[in-house]
Amino acid sequence: MATLLDKPVAPARRVPKAKRRTAVSTPEDRLVTLGCAASASLLTWFVLHLLLDSPGWLADLVVAYAIFLGMLYLVFRDRLGKLAAMDRLVTTIVFTGALGLLLPLLFLLVYIVVKGAPHLRLDFFVEDQSAVSPVDPSTEGGGLHAIIGTLEQTAMALLFVVPLGLLTAIFLNETRSRLRKPVRVFVDAMSGLPSIVAGLFVYAALIIPGAVRGSSFFNYSGFMACIALTVVMLPTVTRTVDVVLRLVPDGLREASLALGASRARTVWSVVLPTARTGVTTAIILGIARVVGETAPLLFTAAGSTLLNLNPFAGQQEALPLFVYRYVQTSVEAQRERGYVGALVLIIIIFVLFAVARIVGRNRTARKPRRTRTRESS
Repeated sequence: MATLLDKPVAPARRVPKAKRRTAVSTPEDRLVTLGCAASASLLTWFVLHLLLDSPGWLADLVVAYAIFLGMLYLVFRDRLGKLAAMDRLVTTIVFTGALGLLLPLLFLLVYIVVKGAPHLRLDFFVEDQSAVSPVDPSTEGGGLHAIIGTLEQTAMALLFVVPLGLLTAIFLNETRSRLRKPVRVFVDAMSGLPSIVAGLFVYAALIIPGAVRGSSFFNYSGFMACIALTVVMLPTVTRTVDVVLRLVPDGLREASLALGASRARTVWSVVLPTARTGVTTAIILGIARVVGETAPLLFTAAGSTLLNLNPFAGQQEALPLFVYRYVQTSVEAQRERGYVGALVLIIIIFVLFAVARIVGRNRTARKPRRTRTRESS
């Protein structure tokens, strides 16, 4: 009679390890990354400073970063496999690249705040430089004339750019004209136009002939600066709105046309409201493109120390010109005024961005209504 001992025993099954997603990061992974960074730094110091003569800190940084990436890939490949190692390597490169772009921006912002904030007074927003001499302290006078000039020139440029950019983007996306390709090529070519070329174009085409004829309109003024800024801003806004309109689903257009709406009505009532947030972003990018430009203003607005509220007559100041003029001087008080102007320019940009975001926010989202429950009788 067979007993239980005579039965063959089945081999124990190996429990497979739980699979882990490559994007998941654990505390152990962070410690490994930190160890790779420390090892790469020590190895770079040992090789470049003890065995060799380092050419400088930039070479140390490049060599340490390359060694760090190599160590990181090898360690993660041994621990988690090739796919996870490649994912970790690309993630690290993207993160360090973003950090490398963010740190100079933060350094510049902190530097301007530290240099300009101690000398910023409320008088800067209500006075100009008409009664200020170079030997006066930086707290004397103000930049009202530059603030007014910047706001007027940027606002007039937007009045030209927004309708022209929208119409051009709509023409490129919503029509089937044969001229779309030449217009797109022209817009792309204009996107690479240096800003100083725009200023020279206005100077050579309008200001010089106007000076020969003795015209007061075609002369140095805020309006001439507006034309130059329009040439610089228009390709940026057009290309951005063009990309945004491509993202609108074709089903919305087809539904509107199926209901009997015309193509123009579809664009006005369906396409543009859907892309409103993207259009606002395009306008913000356009403002950021020109609000700090100095080169076009040197040949068009020319600058002034007096307040000029009329952008169509006479030279007009702007904050970029204000900063450019005072920062490069050898007088300490003048340089301090330049740093104050740079700080105020940054503040104005932040305010304009906030206003644009508020205006372009999505108002269609509503809070869910509360359902009322009927009381049982």
